[in-house]
Amino acid sequence: MKALMSTKVGGPDTLEMLDVADPVAGKGQVLIDVKACSINYPDVLIIQDMYQFKPPRPFAPGGEVSGVIAAVGEGVEDLKVGDRVASTTGHGGLVEKVAVDQNSVFKIPDSVGFEDASALLLTYGTSIHALVDRGHIKEGETLLVLGASGGVGIAAVELGKAFGARVVAAVSSEEKAAFAKAAGADETVIYERAPFDKDQSKALAAQFKAAVGPGGADVIYDAVGGDYSEPAVRSIAWEGRFLVVGFPAGIAKLPLNLTLLKSCDVCGVFWGAYAARDPKGNRAHIDRLFKLWDQGKIQPRVSEVFAFEDAGKAIQKMADRGAIGKLVVKVAD
Repeated sequence: MKALMSTKVGGPDTLEMLDVADPVAGKGQVLIDVKACSINYPDVLIIQDMYQFKPPRPFAPGGEVSGVIAAVGEGVEDLKVGDRVASTTGHGGLVEKVAVDQNSVFKIPDSVGFEDASALLLTYGTSIHALVDRGHIKEGETLLVLGASGGVGIAAVELGKAFGARVVAAVSSEEKAAFAKAAGADETVIYERAPFDKDQSKALAAQFKAAVGPGGADVIYDAVGGDYSEPAVRSIAWEGRFLVVGFPAGIAKLPLNLTLLKSCDVCGVFWGAYAARDPKGNRAHIDRLFKLWDQGKIQPRVSEVFAFEDAGKAIQKMADRGAIGKLVVKVAD
């Protein structure tokens, strides 16, 4: 089969399309004929050995796929050959066939296309876990989303609205602000590109405070990090929850006196580890996501589809922080 492989540490230009042996479905696994694979920021990090885990090379990036089950291994329940499914893979998704654990696989309705289905699990799974389990979001609260036009960010905007929150979307351009507004954001903040000096940091904090209102943001969803995190924390409400989701702008250094002054929580969000540790809880979240999708409250927003041979270009666009919504690679018809 064809697979886009990372054979050495580096950027998307180091990826190679290779012929590799077809995988087989082991015990508790299913083999999926991959139709589509969505691209996420971890795909940028993992090929540079900058992600939380470093798979042995050669490996394929690609953390979530959709397709059709081609074979089932021993002990597989509730899944059969021919089922249309979506699955997380961790890595290894930019291939023609992939073997995955049955606990990571979810049936998709016939009404859902493969490209949209490939864009649901990681981003919306991360965001529903973040907002519900870590942020304990409640109806009527104010949610500030940093990086609101990206995959996890736009999912947080939609889910925040679905859960009855007032949502402020923080983005880096007018185009991205319009995108977040179309997804339901009540208000937007457009920030400059970091790094920030002290005065610029204070100015951004003032922007955030003006947007969230005098009571502050009850929940802050930070999918950006870097110099953006501290100004956001300065806008948090008393006993607010600051969710640490990702670091495309670098790992933030927060002055902890701010957490004391606001009596707020700083909460890490590691959805992949959560899904592995609590597969039943994760499956309940995914079931809820499909219901919200059916009700029209969420909709994976695929902004661009790339051919399989151009998958490296999709990862490069993600690396350049040029993605709005989800980027998807079409692997097969």
